[in-house]
Amino acid sequence: MSSSPSQKSRSKQQQQRRLQTHLTKPHIPLHTSNMASRKKVLLKIIILGDSGVGKTSLMNQYVNKKFSASYKATIGADFLTKEVLVDDRLVTMQIWDTAGQERFQSLGVAFYRGADCCVLVYDVNNSKSFETLDSWRDEFLIQASPMDPETFPFVVIGNKIDVEESKRVISTKRAQSFCQSKGGIPYFETSAKEAINVEQAFEVIARQALAQEEAGDFNNDFPEPITIRPQDDQGGCAC
Repeated sequence: MSSSPSQKSRSKQQQQRRLQTHLTKPHIPLHTSNMASRKKVLLKIIILGDSGVGKTSLMNQYVNKKFSASYKATIGADFLTKEVLVDDRLVTMQIWDTAGQERFQSLGVAFYRGADCCVLVYDVNNSKSFETLDSWRDEFLIQASPMDPETFPFVVIGNKIDVEESKRVISTKRAQSFCQSKGGIPYFETSAKEAINVEQAFEVIARQALAQEEAGDFNNDFPEPITIRPQDDQGGCAC
C-alpha cells in the first residue's frame, strides 16, 4: 500500500528533525577560561649567588626534602623540577641551580632567556656574598633582557640562619633595606639545613613566576600596533 504525498512529506520532516537533533544535541559549550586554568604551565626559575651560599641545598631541600652536609660545587648549571598547585593552577617549576664561581658567572644568553623569576641567594654569615647581590642582579638583567626590567620578579634569600647568631654579619634590617631600595623585592631568611622558611620562600617564588608568565602570555596576545602615517599633501607625482 503506497503512502500518500502528505504522509511522505511528514515522514521526511521527521527524518530531518531527527537528523538535526542528532547533530546538535552533543553540543557542549567550551569554557576557555576553565580549560586555560587547568593547562600545565612551565615556570623557569634561576637561582644566582656566590659559591657556597647554599643554592644547591635550597633547591634539594625544596624539591627532594633532603640536605647533604658534604659540599660539592656545582659545575656550570643544573636543574630540578617540581609540580605544584598555585591557586588551583598546576605548574611545573624548573629550578636552575648555577655555579657561583667567577669563571661560570656569565653562562650565556640562552641560559637566562625565558626565566620567569630570579632568586638571589646570599649567606647571612658572609658579607661578600651579600655585597655581590647587585652584580648578580645586573648580570641577570643584561643577559635575560626581560621585557620590563623594572617589574621583573626577583626574590632575595638570606640563607644559613641556623648558624649561631654571634657569627652573623648581615642583619635582617640591612637586607630588608636593600630589597626596599630595589623596588620592594620579597625577602626571606632560610636554613636549607633545618628546612626553615624554604617552603614559604618557594611558594612566593612560584606565585611571582606564574604572574610573570601570565603577563608575558597576555602581552603576546596583543602584538605591536602598526602605525600608518598619512602622506604629505603634495601636488604632482613623487619621482
